[in-house]
Amino acid sequence: MGPSTSTIPGTGAQARSHLLETAYNNSPNLNTQRRRPIPVSITDFRLFDGQNSPQNIAVYGFGLGALFGTSVILATMVGSSIPQFWLFLAALGVFHSLEYVAIALFNPTKLTLDSFLLNHSPEYSAATAAGITEFLIELYFFPERKTWGLLNKIGLVMVIIGQAARTLAMFSAKSNFSHHVEFYKEEHHVLVTDGIYSILRHPSYFGFYYWALGSQLMMMNPVCIVAFTGVLQYFFSDRIQYEEGCLIRFFGQAYRDYQARTHTGIPFIK
Repeated sequence: MGPSTSTIPGTGAQARSHLLETAYNNSPNLNTQRRRPIPVSITDFRLFDGQNSPQNIAVYGFGLGALFGTSVILATMVGSSIPQFWLFLAALGVFHSLEYVAIALFNPTKLTLDSFLLNHSPEYSAATAAGITEFLIELYFFPERKTWGLLNKIGLVMVIIGQAARTLAMFSAKSNFSHHVEFYKEEHHVLVTDGIYSILRHPSYFGFYYWALGSQLMMMNPVCIVAFTGVLQYFFSDRIQYEEGCLIRFFGQAYRDYQARTHTGIPFIK
């Protein structure tokens, strides 16, 4: 005789639900490593909890794509008087999307939701907010300084070159690329010296340096141009010196030889 229904918690629909879930979890065709409770409500699918879950990735990716698409439309198709502002937002969408894509493709073991770099650091967030704030304040008080002209176009070209250099660096270095300085040499680490690395020793830093300065020139933000230049020079001078000490420890004379025949492309940092 089969089991008495008195042994099943609840009655009616609850009993049938329990039987179905028990049969599902005890199925001989189900890999035991994949057995887990059946989601019972939409609250099981959490958003913005910091986890690298499909739903968070989808929301972040959709948001950045929407930012890019909307900004490009506003910059080019509606006759905006401040296309540089919308182009800056479009550039942000591209930058953060490609950061995640590169890690996802070539270094998935280190992939997290932070790979989007949306919350890279308080300093980065403050710098982005400062650029937007300066533009809006000067637009209100000095609108004649925010017209589209030659300097804006030069800034846009710098942004494009910077993004291209950084993306090429990430796609050339593949699994050797990381958002963090590596303190220990792992088995897969090799000294990359071909492609864009045959010209620039730190092309990802070169790319971000000119991307950041170009974005402020494009928006004609004189205060941020000066501030960004000082901060970036200090940051990359310190970071490159430290990172190259690690690389010499990893690769020895091979890196010293590579170092001697290449440049950083950043002013005053050989």
